[in-house]
Amino acid sequence: MAARGGGGGGGEGLRRGGGRPLPPSAARGPPPNHTKPPLSRFEPVDREKTCPLLLRVFTKVGGHHSQADFAVRGKEPKDEVQIYTWMDATRRELTDLVKEVAPEARRRDALLSFAFVYPTKTGHFTVKEVGKTLSYPNARRPDDGSKALGTLSFEIGDYLDVAIL
Repeated sequence: MAARGGGGGGGEGLRRGGGRPLPPSAARGPPPNHTKPPLSRFEPVDREKTCPLLLRVFTKVGGHHSQADFAVRGKEPKDEVQIYTWMDATRRELTDLVKEVAPEARRRDALLSFAFVYPTKTGHFTVKEVGKTLSYPNARRPDDGSKALGTLSFEIGDYLDVAIL
Protein backbone atom coordinates (compact mmCIF):
# COMPACT_ATOMS: atom_id res chain seq x y z
CA MET A 1 0.00 0.00 0.00
CA ALA A 2 1.57 3.31 -1.08
CA ALA A 3 1.33 6.55 0.87
CA ARG A 4 -0.37 9.56 -0.62
CA GLY A 5 1.57 11.73 -2.97
CA GLY A 6 4.06 9.15 -4.05
CA GLY A 7 4.71 5.57 -4.86
CA GLY A 8 7.42 3.15 -3.96
CA GLY A 9 10.35 4.33 -1.86
CA GLY A 10 9.52 8.06 -1.79
CA GLY A 11 6.41 7.64 0.36
CA GLU A 12 7.95 5.56 3.13
CA GLY A 13 8.56 8.59 5.35
CA LEU A 14 4.84 9.33 5.27
CA ARG A 15 3.81 6.06 6.94
CA ARG A 16 3.32 5.36 10.61
CA GLY A 17 5.11 2.49 12.29
CA GLY A 18 2.19 0.12 11.56
CA GLY A 19 2.34 0.79 7.82
CA ARG A 20 -0.82 2.87 7.77
CA PRO A 21 -0.59 6.14 5.79
CA LEU A 22 -0.62 9.39 7.78
CA PRO A 23 -3.69 11.62 7.59
CA PRO A 24 -3.68 14.12 4.72
CA SER A 25 -2.71 17.07 6.94
CA ALA A 26 0.46 15.30 8.13
CA ALA A 27 1.28 13.97 4.68
CA ARG A 28 1.57 17.49 3.27
CA GLY A 29 4.70 18.22 5.20
CA PRO A 30 5.33 21.07 7.61
CA PRO A 31 2.98 24.05 7.47
CA PRO A 32 4.18 27.14 5.66
CA ASN A 33 6.46 29.36 7.70
CA HIS A 34 3.94 31.80 9.10
CA THR A 35 5.63 34.21 11.40
CA LYS A 36 3.75 35.22 14.48
CA PRO A 37 3.24 38.92 14.92
CA PRO A 38 5.72 40.30 17.42
CA LEU A 39 4.53 40.38 20.98
CA SER A 40 2.80 43.69 21.24
CA ARG A 41 3.79 46.02 23.98
CA PHE A 42 0.98 47.05 26.21
CA GLU A 43 -1.09 49.54 24.29
CA PRO A 44 -2.01 52.78 26.05
CA VAL A 45 -5.66 53.23 26.89
CA ASP A 46 -7.77 56.05 25.50
CA ARG A 47 -8.78 57.42 28.88
CA GLU A 48 -11.51 59.57 27.33
CA LYS A 49 -13.31 56.53 25.92
CA THR A 50 -12.36 53.74 28.33
CA CYS A 51 -14.10 53.25 31.65
CA PRO A 52 -11.63 53.18 34.56
CA LEU A 53 -11.27 50.20 36.88
CA LEU A 54 -11.51 50.26 40.66
CA LEU A 55 -8.14 49.51 42.23
CA ARG A 56 -8.15 48.63 45.91
CA VAL A 57 -4.84 49.80 47.35
CA PHE A 58 -3.63 48.78 50.80
CA THR A 59 -0.72 50.71 52.29
CA LYS A 60 1.51 49.70 55.19
CA VAL A 61 4.58 51.37 56.67
CA GLY A 62 7.57 49.09 57.13
CA GLY A 63 6.61 46.15 54.90
CA HIS A 64 3.92 44.39 52.93
CA HIS A 65 0.78 42.91 54.42
CA SER A 66 0.88 39.14 54.85
CA GLN A 67 -1.24 36.64 52.98
CA ALA A 68 -3.15 36.04 56.20
CA ASP A 69 -4.27 39.69 56.21
CA PHE A 70 -6.30 38.93 53.06
CA ALA A 71 -7.50 35.44 54.06
CA VAL A 72 -11.09 36.41 54.88
CA ARG A 73 -13.11 38.23 52.25
CA GLY A 74 -14.59 41.41 53.75
CA LYS A 75 -11.93 41.56 56.49
CA GLU A 76 -9.11 43.02 54.44
CA PRO A 77 -6.71 45.47 56.14
CA LYS A 78 -8.27 48.76 57.21
CA ASP A 79 -5.70 51.03 55.55
CA GLU A 80 -7.41 50.88 52.15
CA VAL A 81 -7.58 53.53 49.47
CA GLN A 82 -9.82 53.04 46.46
CA ILE A 83 -8.50 54.50 43.23
CA TYR A 84 -10.20 54.65 39.86
CA THR A 85 -7.53 54.16 37.22
CA TRP A 86 -6.70 52.41 33.94
CA MET A 87 -4.57 49.43 32.95
CA ASP A 88 -1.94 51.77 31.51
CA ALA A 89 -1.42 53.55 34.86
CA THR A 90 2.28 53.48 35.73
CA ARG A 91 3.89 52.83 39.07
CA ARG A 92 4.94 56.50 39.05
CA GLU A 93 1.30 57.61 38.74
CA LEU A 94 0.30 55.25 41.54
CA THR A 95 3.21 56.49 43.67
CA ASP A 96 1.97 60.06 43.31
CA LEU A 97 -1.58 59.02 44.24
CA VAL A 98 -0.35 57.13 47.32
CA LYS A 99 1.67 60.19 48.36
CA GLU A 100 -1.56 62.21 48.40
CA VAL A 101 -3.13 59.96 51.05
CA ALA A 102 -0.16 58.57 53.01
CA PRO A 103 2.07 61.23 54.65
CA GLU A 104 4.84 58.64 55.23
CA ALA A 105 5.17 58.22 51.45
CA ARG A 106 6.04 61.93 51.09
CA ARG A 107 9.38 61.57 52.87
CA ARG A 108 12.30 62.44 50.60
CA ASP A 109 13.92 59.04 51.17
CA ALA A 110 10.73 56.96 51.03
CA LEU A 111 10.81 53.79 48.97
CA LEU A 112 7.48 52.34 47.84
CA SER A 113 7.33 48.61 47.14
CA PHE A 114 4.39 47.41 45.04
CA ALA A 115 2.86 43.95 45.27
CA PHE A 116 -0.19 42.41 43.63
CA VAL A 117 -2.54 40.46 45.86
CA TYR A 118 -4.59 37.88 44.00
CA PRO A 119 -6.29 34.54 44.61
CA THR A 120 -4.53 31.32 43.65
CA LYS A 121 -6.32 28.34 42.12
CA THR A 122 -6.94 27.01 45.63
CA GLY A 123 -8.69 30.24 46.64
CA HIS A 124 -5.99 31.51 48.99
CA PHE A 125 -4.54 34.94 48.37
CA THR A 126 -0.90 35.40 47.47
CA VAL A 127 1.20 38.58 47.69
CA LYS A 128 3.67 38.99 44.81
CA GLU A 129 6.09 41.92 44.69
CA VAL A 130 6.19 43.60 41.27
CA GLY A 131 8.59 46.50 41.73
CA LYS A 132 9.69 49.54 43.68
CA THR A 133 9.69 53.28 43.18
CA LEU A 134 11.26 56.16 45.03
CA SER A 135 9.08 58.88 46.42
CA TYR A 136 11.29 61.50 44.76
CA PRO A 137 13.56 59.98 42.10
CA ASN A 138 16.38 61.98 40.55
CA ALA A 139 19.38 61.45 38.28
CA ARG A 140 21.44 59.97 41.10
CA ARG A 141 18.55 57.86 42.38
CA PRO A 142 16.48 56.79 39.36
CA ASP A 143 13.73 54.21 39.51
CA ASP A 144 11.67 52.27 37.04
CA GLY A 145 8.28 53.84 37.66
CA SER A 146 7.38 53.78 33.98
CA LYS A 147 5.97 50.23 33.92
CA ALA A 148 2.19 50.06 33.56
CA LEU A 149 -0.16 47.76 35.47
CA GLY A 150 -0.98 45.91 32.27
CA THR A 151 2.68 45.09 31.59
CA LEU A 152 3.09 43.67 35.09
CA SER A 153 0.40 40.95 34.68
CA PHE A 154 -2.17 42.86 36.68
CA GLU A 155 -5.71 41.57 36.26
CA ILE A 156 -8.86 43.47 37.07
CA GLY A 157 -9.94 42.42 40.55
CA ASP A 158 -6.41 42.10 41.94
CA TYR A 159 -5.50 44.26 44.91
CA LEU A 160 -2.41 46.42 45.17
CA ASP A 161 -0.37 46.29 48.36
CA VAL A 162 2.08 49.16 48.84
CA ALA A 163 4.79 48.92 51.46
CA ILE A 164 6.24 52.29 52.45
CA LEU A 165 9.85 51.69 53.44
